[in-house]
Amino acid sequence: MISIVIPAYNEEGYIGDSLDALLRSRDPKGDDPVEVIVLPNGCTDATAQEARARAPQFAARGWQFQVIELPEGSKTRALNAGSDAARYPRLLFLDADIHVSHGLVAALAAAVDRPEPVYASGQFCIRRAHSLLSRIYARFWLRLPFLAKGVPGCGLCAVNAAGRARWDKIPEVISDDIFMRSHFAPGERVAVSDKFLWPIAEGFGALVRVRRRQNRGLAELGEKRPDLVQNAGGTAPGFGEKLGLLLRDPPGFILYATVALMVRTPFFKSRTRWDRDRSAQ
Repeated sequence: MISIVIPAYNEEGYIGDSLDALLRSRDPKGDDPVEVIVLPNGCTDATAQEARARAPQFAARGWQFQVIELPEGSKTRALNAGSDAARYPRLLFLDADIHVSHGLVAALAAAVDRPEPVYASGQFCIRRAHSLLSRIYARFWLRLPFLAKGVPGCGLCAVNAAGRARWDKIPEVISDDIFMRSHFAPGERVAVSDKFLWPIAEGFGALVRVRRRQNRGLAELGEKRPDLVQNAGGTAPGFGEKLGLLLRDPPGFILYATVALMVRTPFFKSRTRWDRDRSAQ
């Protein structure tokens, strides 16, 4: 039994593809029931209508499905509302623009089917970008030790009841991914072999804005919950790792470093707190 919680803010044109990927998923072992909860929050587009259009397809395959619209745009409040509404003890939190592979839902349901607290995610992959710069950045980013060796989550994670009990509500923070993951020690984090596809920001300016938001989110969480940031572990590679990355991919290293430098400048300011930078897609 697993409930899939999908917060969605102005995801028209994206939420449908994400739900279609879910519809192609294999059922968990033993035909355990699956529930999908989509939570459009503060949307000014047709996100809710696009999601509801898939209701007959979910019903046809026997998966429970509901759309809960929230008036205020807040991902963390949507995550909390979805968690509260979920019928089943195993939870899968999924960003509305992520595409799961055929076996991922079943693999995650099995991975968190245990009594002790556990956090699980799949193999993080980046969808091919339109922008050449974004493709170079993605190639380099995937080689960072944090992504290549850890269980980063990045918009998709599953927990069981014992794991979910480690927090009451997710606070109003940008880095909800880090907040959830940091409640688990490295030995409690499980990576399954099935993949999921995540979209990278398109173009240099968008990469800078998203990187700035990521940095701001980590700093914000450090101010509110320094204990969690310590448990999350370092994300920056050491000197030897940086040298190896430079030698392996000089263009990617230069672009990655340039984006990091531009984050410290007043250029390419984010338009909103939750800027996703999709204008170039």
